[in-house]
Amino acid sequence: MQVDSDLHIHSPFSIASSRDMVPARLREGCRTKGLRVLGSGDGLHPGWRQMWQETPDEGSGILVVPTGEVEDRDRVHHLILMELWDNFEELGAHLETDPARLRTSGRPRVNLGGEAIAARVHALDGLVGPAHAFTPWTSLYASFDRLADCYGAEPVDFVELGLSADSSYGAGISDLRKIPFLTNSDAHSPSPVRLGREFTRLSVRELTCRGVLDAVRDGAIVMNAGFFPEEGKYNRTACTRCFRQYTLEEAVAMEWRCADDRGRIKKGVRDRARELSDRSPAPRPPYLHLIPLGEIVQRVLGTSSPHTAKCRQLYGELIAAFGTEIAVLVDVPVGEIREVHAAVADAVDALRSGRLVLHPGGGGRYGSFSFA
Repeated sequence: MQVDSDLHIHSPFSIASSRDMVPARLREGCRTKGLRVLGSGDGLHPGWRQMWQETPDEGSGILVVPTGEVEDRDRVHHLILMELWDNFEELGAHLETDPARLRTSGRPRVNLGGEAIAARVHALDGLVGPAHAFTPWTSLYASFDRLADCYGAEPVDFVELGLSADSSYGAGISDLRKIPFLTNSDAHSPSPVRLGREFTRLSVRELTCRGVLDAVRDGAIVMNAGFFPEEGKYNRTACTRCFRQYTLEEAVAMEWRCADDRGRIKKGVRDRARELSDRSPAPRPPYLHLIPLGEIVQRVLGTSSPHTAKCRQLYGELIAAFGTEIAVLVDVPVGEIREVHAAVADAVDALRSGRLVLHPGGGGRYGSFSFA
């Protein structure tokens, strides 16, 4: 069975997360998006575990897998997948952190390195890997050059690419040759513009938490889907203050200080991946570049936000006609979309055929796109 999954989100207990990140809204968002599997996010937080356990499914058909994220002593973020909620309760007791931290932060910081965290996760039969691995803040490759430098002798079960990278960015790194790539939204809002903006299509033997963990462990990745890397906030090397972009050579010559305002220049994901690549790219499952349907509708209607009443109305008409956002973006014939809205059909056709102009992001500002 093939299912679309988003295994990394956050809860209202995480910094900068919407108060609407509650189970009922998340299940509703999954149905609209077309996701069958959702990572709970913030599984170490007792209040969040309780909210999920006390909220009945009511036949949504959405499988919720207990997941969480921690920051280690080296400021590397790790994504954790478990089969049971109790696994996270037990993990929390063995992370050598102030218990109050687990009650106040959905994504806690712990005084352990990556190897120790991974060992504790594996002891509970969970899976662990670096979250948004290439991002220049709080990531594996912001702090280390090799997996073993962070995880030591512990195996790494997957690598989450992050919004500023696609599979091609890791395909030429020998260290990652046998490790599955995951694409997830890291959403802080249940809006379909955020939830499922990146997802992984898995082949599962059974639609259970164990089935999902087995699929990830076995590398049963059918497809990765998500942003064009250029849309990510850190794709290009750029100033974090004014967002002026630089080549790697220019940034080095400037000693990582912007020529315009002396702001800090952060190395972009594209340049970092090129530094780490040491072989010809190895084959990977297909990566489907997508743009959230809400952003396409916004661009077609010329509004300031995908959340305007005008955009929500047209978006709702498309979902009512075709069922899910993923169906509109990937599967529904353009001719059928044209029967609902001709300009959206033309935009989806342009997306599918790659007739886009990308304006890369960097330094903390998202990239953008326009239709050719």
